[in-house]
Amino acid sequence: MKLHRRSLVTLAGLALSTLVTLAPATGQAQGTVLRVVPHSNLAILDPIWTTAYMSRNHGYMIYDTLFGTDENAKIRPQMVDTWTVSGDKRLWTFKLRKGLEFHDGKPVTGEDVIASLQRWGKRDAMGSALMQFVQRMDSPTPDTFRIFLGEACGFVLEALGKPSSNVPFIMPKRIADTDAFKQIEEHIGSGPYVFKKDEFKPGDKAVYLKNAKYVPRAEPPSGTAGGKQVFVDRVEWNLALRDAQAQVNALKKGEIDIIEALGFDFYENAKTDADIQLPKYSNLGLQYMARFNHLHKPFDNAKVRAAAIAAMTQEPFLRAQVGVKELYKTCPSMFICNTPYGSTAGSDIQAKSNMRKAQDLLKASGYDGTPIVIMKPTDLASIQKLPDVAAQLLRQAGFKVDLQAMDWQTLVGRRAKKDAPDKGGWHMFLTAWNVFDVWSPIANPTADTRGEKSGWFGWASDDKLPELRNQFMRATDEGVKKKLADQIHARMFEIGTHAPLGEYSQPMAARKNISGFFITNGNIYWNLKKN
Repeated sequence: MKLHRRSLVTLAGLALSTLVTLAPATGQAQGTVLRVVPHSNLAILDPIWTTAYMSRNHGYMIYDTLFGTDENAKIRPQMVDTWTVSGDKRLWTFKLRKGLEFHDGKPVTGEDVIASLQRWGKRDAMGSALMQFVQRMDSPTPDTFRIFLGEACGFVLEALGKPSSNVPFIMPKRIADTDAFKQIEEHIGSGPYVFKKDEFKPGDKAVYLKNAKYVPRAEPPSGTAGGKQVFVDRVEWNLALRDAQAQVNALKKGEIDIIEALGFDFYENAKTDADIQLPKYSNLGLQYMARFNHLHKPFDNAKVRAAAIAAMTQEPFLRAQVGVKELYKTCPSMFICNTPYGSTAGSDIQAKSNMRKAQDLLKASGYDGTPIVIMKPTDLASIQKLPDVAAQLLRQAGFKVDLQAMDWQTLVGRRAKKDAPDKGGWHMFLTAWNVFDVWSPIANPTADTRGEKSGWFGWASDDKLPELRNQFMRATDEGVKKKLADQIHARMFEIGTHAPLGEYSQPMAARKNISGFFITNGNIYWNLKKN
């Protein structure tokens, strides 16, 4: 089934609003606490500094957004009350709704918004694209902010309502003024939960309390839009329970309420368990990818990257990591199959490759035998088998490989380093993206090829791609945009930005007494009920 762009944006919103809600307080502690095993440890608390989904999910707990994306693929106001656009589409004026207050008791102002957007725009692919059009921003009154564009563009609201990493969360100005390439040290938002910093223990637990002063919107919840109603007093993330079997055992005993990422090996049994439900929270799923470090040898050479892409055909990764055929599919598109910009242009080097082809390409590339440092996460079940498959395939192609194991949060921190691989850096890591983070040439961070100025790790450099993306941003005709997307897609394969490794659905498991799940692209803990 092919989706129109409006449908995609909607699904994106759905994906980010519905993962969890709880039951009304009953006076008993157990009845007001939602206990969750998230998909990974939480160590980085700055959702702008990293694209890691744990940091994004943490962000949705404590921050709010200007706009959300509803279940009908429409951008809806969230912190914004009303807005106007000038006739030439170059001046956007926004008024904030009443009752917005940070957790420290201070009101949310236009100055806070501007500082937050400026910081986000330096890290996020779509944010940096928007900032190319922004001449300036100001706040004529405390509850108003304005965006002045040098020329009109067609994705202002889509950017401000972006539902996944990096999300344009609104922070107090003093915090948002932090250098975009340094992590924030305070964690104060205006969202539905307050972060209990004094109870936070990386590798053990994270705790969030209901924000009693939060004023939800009057509309019913829909995607990342609508009223963010909270029906529990406390949400606890169990960061220590990393063994998949132990997670299932704890769920069965009622010691936890939700497993964000059920181990694929337990999927079939969970389907028939009377105490467990497998809520559907996504229509399109996720995409695996292998990202190269373009700064250092040998992946500073496009011919070497091509050989690696040719070696990494998708089926071995999907079969080893997911295993359940109904949960995965190969897809030659970096922009996701069956979406408006899904493309096969340029993909033959991987989709129609074989190991002999990869070996020939590597021999012709000038590869000097440098060992490829692949970072392997030991505590993220949804991707931890991918590096082993990559190592095996690359070795078969003729690469030397240095597979280095570490926990996911260490990997997330290390991938930000630009040091040489033999001095603590890296050559490759493998990860997963939500569809709505990679489905368009604007949103997809791997399409940002501004070298060391790129907002995402890997720092690909190419002069042609920025020109094509700029044309795409200015295009208004969908046919023209599709042709440009094909050209961008072909160029990404040509220069080897990364290797897409197929698409999959990540099952989530919950106790039967948890209700209110709906389509999302993340794990968000409001609007659920614990009965």
